Amino acid sequence: MNTIPHLINGERHHSTTTLEVHNPSTGQVCGLLGMGDESLVAEAVAAAKAAFPAWRDTPPAKRARVMFRFKQLLEERADDICALISEEHGKTLEDARGELQRGIENVEYACGVPELLKGDYTRNVGPSIDAWSDFQPLGVVAGITPFNFPAMVPLWMYPMAIACGNCFILKPSEKDPSASLLIAQLLEEAGLPKGVMGVVHGGKPVVDALLSHADVKAVSFVGSTPVAEYIYAQGTANGKRVQALGGAKNHAVLMPDADLDNAVSALMGAAYGSCGERCMAISVAVCVGDEVADALIARLEPQIRALKIGPGTQSGLDMGPVISREHLAKIEGYINAGVEQGAALTVDGRDLRVPGHEGGYFLGGCLFDRVTPEMSIYREEIFGPVLCVVRVDSLEAAIELINAHEYGNGTCIFTRDGEAARLFGDEIEVGMVGINVPLPVPVSYHSFGGWKRSLFGDLSAYGPDSVRFYTRRKTITQKWPERASHQASDFAFPSM
Repeated sequence: MNTIPHLINGERHHSTTTLEVHNPSTGQVCGLLGMGDESLVAEAVAAAKAAFPAWRDTPPAKRARVMFRFKQLLEERADDICALISEEHGKTLEDARGELQRGIENVEYACGVPELLKGDYTRNVGPSIDAWSDFQPLGVVAGITPFNFPAMVPLWMYPMAIACGNCFILKPSEKDPSASLLIAQLLEEAGLPKGVMGVVHGGKPVVDALLSHADVKAVSFVGSTPVAEYIYAQGTANGKRVQALGGAKNHAVLMPDADLDNAVSALMGAAYGSCGERCMAISVAVCVGDEVADALIARLEPQIRALKIGPGTQSGLDMGPVISREHLAKIEGYINAGVEQGAALTVDGRDLRVPGHEGGYFLGGCLFDRVTPEMSIYREEIFGPVLCVVRVDSLEAAIELINAHEYGNGTCIFTRDGEAARLFGDEIEVGMVGINVPLPVPVSYHSFGGWKRSLFGDLSAYGPDSVRFYTRRKTITQKWPERASHQASDFAFPSM
């Protein structure tokens, strides 16, 4: 049986306490994960702290060269990485390749760190006085990442953190850790010194140890809102800088003038890609008018029933399984609740069976109509292949509906009307907005982050915000006295 180790100071560490890792396509055990504890976290932090002074003083251009080599290795080993993602997560190989590519784009952005770290300089801010600022690394920082993107989300964090001169400890999801570990090993192969990058597996004890350790200066997190809120509260209480990205309930508004065929194609991928296990998945279609809703459902139903579903390692599929048996039961519980609360389940994927993979965690696409805001399937993040249709009578009503929701991660509108698109973009209280774009995930040189209870902290993930999150500004004001001059004491507050 494959055992999955920790990575500390360039060495593989094995734990006596292990957790089974399952292949969601079969339900069978595919690995044993060593589970860390507080003492292992302390060891990883000590190694990172010892490596920090030399890495901090390494010129940014040399750090960037490591990232260039890292990018090359990620591309060379893409098939191996994607195979691990599909085996442990269940997503299709095509979806895994897309995930990895978006992660690589963040490495590309980190390759430009010498330019991104340039500070400001002003000569003669006062008589013979110069001032400048630069951006210096924090020290040891940590990242806690979710199961749904085992390659991409860690690559949101540590390439920039490390390029900025920090040392990084990753706590990946225990559900699909192997891809995260392989990628970290490739970073060492790219020339990263020992100790700069560590990987510690585990559950809440490891998370709490990272949050409480005095030498961990900042924590990045992506996951559910209850956990994000906990991490933000605990981390900031312990004096740490924290960015914690939480849950989502992403709405797509369909206007009467929308190109419905293109909107349906976009919704299919946005709602059912990766089984809906994306924080940017569209889970609510808000139809302006009954005519739009009826036409949408008529087009969606046959396409949902025709979804090609099977084991993620098989090519040419639309969906694989969901992550675990427990998560499958949770999604089915939401579907049952939706029916009980009066929504119309027009496509029911609960009875899906995949021949030869009867033990897998498979669920077909589901579609609800006549969903109302008080229903749990509308209020809560299902994180599964379930799309809810809500009917409203105007764009203003759609905006009001979305703005009233506790989450504000992503949203989009389908329309040909520039005035409607502008109003929507201006008035919507959501962090990432698409106009005829169903998954408005920002590119690597912008930043990713929601509003309201979708983000705890002041800075978003990756892009320009990541440089600010993983550094702190230092401003230096300097004067060299002129020769043979003497200045008397001045007790007034200094000014120009």
